[in-house]
Amino acid sequence: MPSVFPRADVSASVRDMRRIGGRSVQAAALTVLILGQALAQISSELTDGPASLQFRAWIAAINSGDLAQITEFQTSNLPAAMRNPEAAATLSFGTGGFDLRVIEETTLTRFVGLLEARESDDFWRLDFEVEPESPHTFVRASLQRTARPDSFVIPRMTEAEAIAGLHAEAERKVASDRFSGAVLVARNEEVLFERAYGPADHDRGTPNTVDTRFRIGSMNKMFTAASVLQLVQAGRVELMASLATYVADYPNEELAAKVTIHHLLTHTGGTGDFFGPEYQAVKDELRTLDDYMTLLGERGLEFEPGTEWKYSNYGYILLGIVIELVSGQSYYYYVDEHIYEPAGMTASGSEPENRDVADQSVGYMRPPGSDDWQPNSDTLPFRGTSAGGGYSTVRDLFRFARALLGHKLLDARHTDLMTTGVVETG
Repeated sequence: MPSVFPRADVSASVRDMRRIGGRSVQAAALTVLILGQALAQISSELTDGPASLQFRAWIAAINSGDLAQITEFQTSNLPAAMRNPEAAATLSFGTGGFDLRVIEETTLTRFVGLLEARESDDFWRLDFEVEPESPHTFVRASLQRTARPDSFVIPRMTEAEAIAGLHAEAERKVASDRFSGAVLVARNEEVLFERAYGPADHDRGTPNTVDTRFRIGSMNKMFTAASVLQLVQAGRVELMASLATYVADYPNEELAAKVTIHHLLTHTGGTGDFFGPEYQAVKDELRTLDDYMTLLGERGLEFEPGTEWKYSNYGYILLGIVIELVSGQSYYYYVDEHIYEPAGMTASGSEPENRDVADQSVGYMRPPGSDDWQPNSDTLPFRGTSAGGGYSTVRDLFRFARALLGHKLLDARHTDLMTTGVVETG
């Protein structure tokens, strides 16, 4: 599985970090100078050819963040099958737009370049082709995250500089209405910084605190993976055994016979997602993990297990069912007893949405083209599952990290297995 908590070595003393900090100021100034020169070079490389002109038009639209402008660009330049202005507007909001950093290839009809997101350190590769004839309609296009180039080194900070920078960035995002939440930074057993920002409930004006419970989406998968590996450690589950070994009555016999527990844990089983029209039609009726299996259990594989990686929410529903059948407990009781309790996580859970949970925040979403935040209650499932949807606090998640890496949940071998990547995710 991909690493849950990547470890970083802290090897510099405070005095050494001050010296590193002194050098990093000079390095930052040099980086700015080089970057300024690089951007000037990039501007000169952009031609008046169709691909370069279309790039200028695309980045102007996406960086505007304006749904109407993005829609106009897509309508004029993209075939109908490629148009999705709402998704583009959501991407624009999430990234803050892009800056072009490297042109990898530019011809009359093709453009390949590396972009840096304005609201993060993420780099993206844009690769598209356009028709040679006017109006130079897009033939194909892809925009995918990619590794940050070695030539764009982020200057190292001292611990104090990093924490001050984190606080300043959180304040900036709160002021621009782009963040509301809680932050905790720790090294080993020591909490270095914790603070809450913004409201937990806009209508009531309730402020966030470090004890506010937030819905944590797919982070439930960490608890599911740790639970499965506990059963592996106890000899009750085998990683290379098929799903059919534990779910004997699974509706699609071929899928159950081919997909292993390892496939499910690593998103390589081809079991797909559960989000879609079928789910939306009955989402309020899905009360148990078995309900999801009843809904989707007859469908086949998306690909041969082990040949690809594709994120699978449904795969983690199946792991939850395995936990229930092997342990004889409901998924929720098992996690309470074997994950939350030994980790000291007293503020985490997956209670149904129709129950009042103390200190829980309201989730918000901003529809594309709207300036107003709206509660996300209509999008939520009946309750969290083994695939996601529970709630926790920053302090509880820190307790989980300590318990996992401190071998309170798994022995050393199985902890390493859980926190070491074993498949290429692309």
